[in-house]
Amino acid sequence: MFAVIKTGGKQYRVAANDLLKIEKVEAKVGDIVEIGTVLAHGEGENVTFGAPFVDGALVTAEVVEQGKNRTVIAFKKRRRQNSRRKIGHRQLLTTVRIAEILLGGAKPSKKAAAKPEAKAEAKAEVAAEAKAEVAAKEPKAKKETKAEAASGEEAKAAPLFKAPKGEPDDLTVIKGIGPVAAKDLAEQGIITFAQLAKLSDKDVAKIDEHMPFSADQIKDWREQAKELAKK
Repeated sequence: MFAVIKTGGKQYRVAANDLLKIEKVEAKVGDIVEIGTVLAHGEGENVTFGAPFVDGALVTAEVVEQGKNRTVIAFKKRRRQNSRRKIGHRQLLTTVRIAEILLGGAKPSKKAAAKPEAKAEAKAEVAAEAKAEVAAKEPKAKKETKAEAASGEEAKAAPLFKAPKGEPDDLTVIKGIGPVAAKDLAEQGIITFAQLAKLSDKDVAKIDEHMPFSADQIKDWREQAKELAKK
């Protein structure tokens, strides 16, 4: 019995115990690989063709050797253009010995080697499950702390007000504003007397909520800033 198989983009006519070199198959020497793309099979003049493959047909082969084909050189030159290109290619090959030609969904007598892709997927699933377990065991308080820290960083990154262009005023002139308080106000975009003077009650409430100053302090600074802004 013979079969016509397709692997690596090529077609081969094979029979049991044939030694064949095909494009590389990911397997170790001694492993059994399965080739399910059977285009035709037959014995003598009785031949069955697939459309395009024969249902239930399978060819198994034992890996004999992993190697490389001879190097093929592709050289291209353009006349009078000072252009030359040389590329070498060496195709990876796997030598296999055809073990069985199976029909009608028959099972091979030897088990095929597991595909590397399947192994990689299994490892990835195990790693994902382990990561999920670690995340589930993480203390709730720790998660909340991380969330609070992230929200705190976002709040710190965005100032409460937009600082105007130009030179800033010396806010320490205002009674009750020292160098530390002036720095805190500058980080939130308040750098001039005019800004402080124009603060609305809503702005005062916002500063009271997000900064370590009371509403009474801010209102007192606002009144002083109004006098200073007139000068």
